[in-house]
Amino acid sequence: MRGIVKIYPGGTVALRGVDFDLRKGEIHCLLGENGAGKTTLMKILAGCLKPDKGEIYLNNKPVKIRTPIDAARLGIGMVHQHFTLIPVFSVAENIILGYPHREKSGYKLDLEKLENEIRDFSESVGLPVDPSAKVAELPAGIKQRVEILRLLYRKAQILILDEPTSVLTPLETEELFKALRIMKSEGKSVVIVTHKLYEALSIGDRITVLRKGRVVARIDDPTTVSEAELAEYVVGEKVITKAEKIPKKSREEGEAALSVKGLHVVDDRGVEVVRGVSLNVRLGEIYGLAGVVGNGQRELVEALVGLRKPIKGSIFLFGKDVTQLSVKERILNGVAYIPEERLVRGVAGELSLAENLIVKLYDKEPFVRKKVFLDFKRIKEFAEEAVKKYNIMTPGINAPVSFMSGGNIQKLIIARELLGMPKLVIAEQPTAGLDVKATEFVHEKLMDLRNAGVAIFLVSADLDEILTLSDRVGVIYGGRIVKEYERIKDIELRELSEYMLGVKEA
Repeated sequence: MRGIVKIYPGGTVALRGVDFDLRKGEIHCLLGENGAGKTTLMKILAGCLKPDKGEIYLNNKPVKIRTPIDAARLGIGMVHQHFTLIPVFSVAENIILGYPHREKSGYKLDLEKLENEIRDFSESVGLPVDPSAKVAELPAGIKQRVEILRLLYRKAQILILDEPTSVLTPLETEELFKALRIMKSEGKSVVIVTHKLYEALSIGDRITVLRKGRVVARIDDPTTVSEAELAEYVVGEKVITKAEKIPKKSREEGEAALSVKGLHVVDDRGVEVVRGVSLNVRLGEIYGLAGVVGNGQRELVEALVGLRKPIKGSIFLFGKDVTQLSVKERILNGVAYIPEERLVRGVAGELSLAENLIVKLYDKEPFVRKKVFLDFKRIKEFAEEAVKKYNIMTPGINAPVSFMSGGNIQKLIIARELLGMPKLVIAEQPTAGLDVKATEFVHEKLMDLRNAGVAIFLVSADLDEILTLSDRVGVIYGGRIVKEYERIKDIELRELSEYMLGVKEA
């Protein structure tokens, strides 16, 4: 890619003459802050966006990539940060969508034959899946596999993975990297867009760093740089890369903000996935929930915030039974929610940044006058203050949120939830997809709330995040809390992993 320029509507310059090259049979990591232009550059290569200027060469020949279909024909495919699968379709149907088999009898699709073929294919490339499973029922880690399999099945030679580990556990990440190394050995080329410095250093053959739409570093040998040096390239200044440096005040045991007693919840299939969970989250503490994705975490959180009704058990907020209360009623009781799926539940993409910021408070003062009219002046002031305080990069407060990067959308959600002065924060993967500086910022905000006496229930696939921030840790497996640690210093990682995998029982 030579001299790539991209200017978004509203005048935001995303790329300023970027050069990028990818070799056959390598894993190339693309690093940068949220809004640095990483995803934009790769969307241009994948045909999802058109550059305003620049050229693309494949095997030293100029090519025009106007659409994802053009890219696919050239052997280029992209797995987006936010999955593009059809939830009601099966794994096999998603993989074949847009790439049908032509049978001898015409265009009729033999689904049983296709499922057997995909089952064998997925096992042969080290990414086994159940081809008959509905995508809506799959945990994030398996959805990631399906996205990659879709590209491999279509014989892609260049794979672009945008933040592929943002919702994966360490074990799932390890399996993914093992599969990527096999693909590399077979001559495929992989671009990993990531904000995780240690991952770039461990998996990357080469690293390119973008900052504010320009290439600021090209590292041909990752063994020659440290994580701290890489962080400085990314943000342009020295940063604290270890969240444990965030001050954690000593605390006295506070009253229970959230109490869960014998909770049972079923998923969309009617299968019981939360089985008798009981736990307490106290004021002035962070309770971290550790577990492999798909062990009932999502359904538990949905029950806590009012999005899913439990079939048995009770949920109390400050001693008040809220089991049957609506989402809005729980919000009025001081609950804030940072969802895992930011585009599905966190924001309305076609609404502006300002509108998304007040969506929970639009009918409350100071944003409404005479209980009828929106006060646009106050809304503008509130939005501009939030953008400044949370360092949200945006084309403008009135621009649609869909124009923003995933990391900046996450900052918007966190700003909205935390500025509402909550008493209890339910944070589900709060730093997924964020760069090192933004992650540090979010951790500081959560710790500030904890130090100010707010209760925080943290669900994260990032064990480092759980162990760094939490005061107490619960381990969930098979929909049950199988172990609770009252003190972080008592946790031994091997034992914790055994509880997470169900190898060890309390």
